[in-house]
Amino acid sequence: MSDAPHIAQPAPYKVELEGEKSYFWCACGQSKNQPYCDGSHKGTSFTPLKFGVEAAKTAFLCGCKHTANAPYCDGSHKALVVPQG
Repeated sequence: MSDAPHIAQPAPYKVELEGEKSYFWCACGQSKNQPYCDGSHKGTSFTPLKFGVEAAKTAFLCGCKHTANAPYCDGSHKALVVPQG
C-alpha cells in the first residue's frame, strides 16, 4: 500500500453515533466495514483514529480519507480525481 490512503468512496458516510461510545475510523480506506476500521491497515503506515461523541448525533464521516478534520468530512472529496473502473 502506498502512503496515500485508498479512496473508500468519493463522498461522506452518513452515520448515527451513540453518545459515550468509542469508534475507530478507518484511515487507510481498505476496511470492508467502512467508515470504521476492521484491521485492514495492519502492515501499513496507517492507524485508525479513535473518537467518540458526548451525545448521540448524526455525523458525516469522511469516505475519501483525505479530510483535514478527521474523522469528519470537510469537503476534500470535491477536489479529488477519482479513478474510474
